[in-house]
Amino acid sequence: MERAQKAEAVETLKGIFADSGVVVVTHYSGLTVAEMTALRGRLREADAKLTVVKNRFAKIALQGTPGEAAADMFTGPVAIAYSADPVAAPKAAVDFAKGNEKLVLIGGVMGAEIFDKAGVEALSKMPSREELIATIVARLTGQASQVVSRLNAPGQALAGAIGVIGEKAAAA
Repeated sequence: MERAQKAEAVETLKGIFADSGVVVVTHYSGLTVAEMTALRGRLREADAKLTVVKNRFAKIALQGTPGEAAADMFTGPVAIAYSADPVAAPKAAVDFAKGNEKLVLIGGVMGAEIFDKAGVEALSKMPSREELIATIVARLTGQASQVVSRLNAPGQALAGAIGVIGEKAAAA
């Protein structure tokens, strides 16, 4: 690999660490090509990506960043799963690791926060961005409909009372 290619690889990793909501560090030793393809497919469905990295490049990319302490995770055959949504990559990686012992979760990096395996698993159990937005919209919509029904209730009661009075007057 030429010097320019190495510099480009380091810059790419710097961009991944800076722009991603979360980076999950995994050991992938023993995974077949088909299993790696399946893992990439699951991550792609979750709008996440998987990249096999050179440990030295990752350590250089982390130098001087808030997540510099995560450099210790980069030993052995390492692949990183990353996504803009802080929950997408951990969910897909944890889900795949449950069904395949060969994918070992090491930890994760989210800005200056460094997670161990338990932290990544905890992050995977949180609702995704889309689920949170849907919950907020549902609550706002529900509250708006309650406000409308409460505003309409006195008018409906008055209209009902006038209707009853009208019926009594017509019957008399």
